[in-house]
Amino acid sequence: MQETITTPLITNDTVVFGLLALCLGFIFYTSSIKTGFWGKFYGIVPAVLMCYLLPAILSSSGVISDDSSNLYFVASRYLLPAALVLMTLSIDLKAISNLGSKALIMFLTGSAGIIIGGPIAILIVSVFSPETVGGNDFDATWRGLSTIAGSWIGGGANQAAMLEIFQYNPEKYGGMVLIDIVVANVWMAIILLGAGKSQRIDAWLQSDTSAIERLKIKVTAFSERITRVPTLKDYMMMLFFAFTAVGIAHFFGDYLSALLKETFTSVSDKKSFLSFLGSAFFWMVVLATGIGIALSFTKAKNYEGAGASKIGGMFIYILVATIGMKMDLGKVLENPGLIAVGFIWISIHAGLLILVAKLIKAPYFFLAVGSQANVGGAASAPVVAAEFHPSLTSVGVLLAVLGYVVGTGGALLCAYLMEVASGLN
Repeated sequence: MQETITTPLITNDTVVFGLLALCLGFIFYTSSIKTGFWGKFYGIVPAVLMCYLLPAILSSSGVISDDSSNLYFVASRYLLPAALVLMTLSIDLKAISNLGSKALIMFLTGSAGIIIGGPIAILIVSVFSPETVGGNDFDATWRGLSTIAGSWIGGGANQAAMLEIFQYNPEKYGGMVLIDIVVANVWMAIILLGAGKSQRIDAWLQSDTSAIERLKIKVTAFSERITRVPTLKDYMMMLFFAFTAVGIAHFFGDYLSALLKETFTSVSDKKSFLSFLGSAFFWMVVLATGIGIALSFTKAKNYEGAGASKIGGMFIYILVATIGMKMDLGKVLENPGLIAVGFIWISIHAGLLILVAKLIKAPYFFLAVGSQANVGGAASAPVVAAEFHPSLTSVGVLLAVLGYVVGTGGALLCAYLMEVASGLN
């Protein structure tokens, strides 16, 4: 089936950005109203979910389109690294290390859930719809699903690597991107709904949240101690820290990725477990995070008192709105069979996380952020972490970076298992 490309009503990115700003302003204003209709509405629907949903509605109705916009590219390459710097500026590594090993265990559990979930989903769907998970040669469904595995364990760079390795039919690739976006966003919505009920979930998990609470108290006390009325100089210094770091991250990220690909065949080989080291985006995220952590050992961390993490949060929400543009709600049921594969897959991921969290009594925060560090990456994990408390944002950032590291290897293993599962049909 040939896809019909329609031109959206608004193609001017300046106007589109204005619409996204309108959406964000409307959401943040109405969510601040704690009484009446809006108080009840946001008591059920998290504000951050609406930041995805409103742009998705505009995109689905043909008003705007990610296909004709460069806003996501700008937000992910300029604003995301700037946000990572500003949000890690006041990071307390010692306090984060005191959180223990459960955060790492839940992250790795999330990765394992994606790796085994893909082949199990193929086997389940093949029972009642074998043609959905069939296909031959480069049209084989498992090849397309390998790109989702790359996205859900690492991110966009790992997704592109899987497409190049397994050479899935480009004409059908758009359907896989759709499944990725729809299922991942629905799962994130569920995660965010759970964030509002985290105390009840933690009680059911019988988890010990004392280390998280101590981190919240410590960071909050630090913020209150250094809080001041920001001056123009403060804003200009934060601009200096953030975007000088963005420039450095891009410059050395491009240089390192090119150098490593030229020097090591294992990096330039897309089938290698080390291929993620050839991604300029990976190095951009790592370097921006590293610069932010380095600044946290200097007096620059006091700029948290002038609102550094709040400005970083604003950048992240702009990125969230541009991600929402990618989701066309009208296409959700275009291929119900493959959508079913996606939901079964993410359900196995979720089920394994819940099982392990119950066994080791891990807080829901670790479950949520461990999942999003896999499925959402650097764009989503900090947002979910911040929903619990702004001081926890850096935990999401650090786990997301780990996601890029294990992404290619995990996705390759998942792809080979899916190939085996497809062969059993």
